[in-house]
Amino acid sequence: MRGFLVTSAVTACAATLTLPVLGAPGAVSAPARPAAAPPKAPGAAPVRAPGAAPAQIPGATYSLPLVPLPTAEGGGAATPGRAQAESAGTGVRGLRPRRVKPFSMVGIVWDDAGAELRGRAQVRTRAVGARTWSGWQDVQVQDHDRPDVDGSEARSGLRGATAPLWVGASDAIEVRVRPGAAAGRPAGSATLPRGLRAELVDPGSAPAARPRSRAAAPAPDDEERATSAANAPLAPLGAHEIPAATHRPTAEEVATLTAVAPGASVSSSATRDGRDGTGGTGGTGGTGSTGDRFGAEEDASAAEGQGSEGTDPGDASDASTGTSAGTSADTSGESGETSETGVNGENGPSDSAADDDTDTGAVYAGHAGPRPRIVTRAGWGADESMRERGFVYTKKVKAAFVHHTASGNGYTCAQSPSVIRGIYRYHVVSSGWRDIGYNFLIDKCGTVYEGRAGGVAKPVKGAHTLGFNTNSMGIAVLGTYGTTSPAKAAVNAVAALTAWKLGLYNANPRGTTTLVSAGGNLFKKGAKVKLKVISGHRDGYSTECPGDRLYAKLGTARSTAARLQGR
Repeated sequence: MRGFLVTSAVTACAATLTLPVLGAPGAVSAPARPAAAPPKAPGAAPVRAPGAAPAQIPGATYSLPLVPLPTAEGGGAATPGRAQAESAGTGVRGLRPRRVKPFSMVGIVWDDAGAELRGRAQVRTRAVGARTWSGWQDVQVQDHDRPDVDGSEARSGLRGATAPLWVGASDAIEVRVRPGAAAGRPAGSATLPRGLRAELVDPGSAPAARPRSRAAAPAPDDEERATSAANAPLAPLGAHEIPAATHRPTAEEVATLTAVAPGASVSSSATRDGRDGTGGTGGTGGTGSTGDRFGAEEDASAAEGQGSEGTDPGDASDASTGTSAGTSADTSGESGETSETGVNGENGPSDSAADDDTDTGAVYAGHAGPRPRIVTRAGWGADESMRERGFVYTKKVKAAFVHHTASGNGYTCAQSPSVIRGIYRYHVVSSGWRDIGYNFLIDKCGTVYEGRAGGVAKPVKGAHTLGFNTNSMGIAVLGTYGTTSPAKAAVNAVAALTAWKLGLYNANPRGTTTLVSAGGNLFKKGAKVKLKVISGHRDGYSTECPGDRLYAKLGTARSTAARLQGR
């Protein structure tokens, strides 16, 4: 397990990580997280010993503890010694303005992954070479794009985390986190989780911009080779992209592309990544043992001059909020069975055998759309030594959950690989996950990027939708889409990607499917939940993700994906 693992770029002493606090003469910089590595978990990547020759790996993560702020800054009084002694409290915590090593992404983490940060977190930064500061920017405090509560990644060392925020190249920061009381509780009861730290992420340089010596390039290590080989025969070893295909794959091609190597770790909804799945609800207050949860939204395609043909009867909407208007969970029975009906009782397209989580022998039906171009992990510069070794698979891909990264929209398409490297570092180093959580990422220009390692055509288990990471895939559109509409190119890319990947597993983009919940705040562990094959994150978990504006485009994505599949 990675615990507090950081790269050699972060092993400098605390004095070199943060420079003097700005505007606060005599103030002492808080120390960064110590770089001592914890014991290596089985399957974890090797840890470099102190003093070992540093590998040419770009990027770094700097971790700074948040301390109580003085009353004048909105927090409670901070007496000498108290600021460092208290790990949680009712006052504001944060960082005074300070210069730091260059970084481009920031997030906030805390010790207990099961605790929620209730309140408001804000940061302001100063761009490298600038004299003025940005305005205060909100960091999304509730980030439920994460591993299931009882999966292989729900282990000691997993930390609670906000969504990461892309701020661009910066060398100074100020942070403030104000607690908020839980619903129905007095304001004075508000507390913050223990161990709050600001994580400053330097994603490193783009692969093409890294310095090259005259010597021959080093051969790929075992993990780089394994990651690239998982995409055979779509691209040669070390390829930076998988080219787009102009034809539908044949049954023989699909069998080869989706095959999982013998002995690979395969997870299912009936077990916890190979462990006994019995005992405990594992949830956080789910609504019932069975249920329907549909993505019901208004498709704004008319505003773009497009029709809305091909949408299923469930594409009704709440135009004011873009929130789900699906039927509620059925809690009348105790057997865990549920009738398979569509939105408002309408029978939607059936996924027949795909409803059975134990069925893996379905014959390819020939509906996969042409494969879009996909930038590989090598293409966006993944450091394969950071993640844990090996890959974890589910049995199939029955649904796609669409997310936004909530990392802000202030990036250019040329910066997309840097944003993804930052998210990767934040998920692995800061949050303690085995790899980046999403299976795919898409930028505002419609470029598709490979996410979690294991093969773009294979049923790789991600960490994106708490409770529904089994037999699904997670697609994250880079940006924040609560009040900003996603680019048409991004929506089209979601459609093209799902038409191909879901088609490999016979899933109808305009259909519904049944998934078994691993536990969450909408459905308890073991609930059989009917979802649209292309759903928003909020359909499986109570969250604002993927933002109202992106959620309102899922009808367009479904219709386009179905057309690309020839349905």
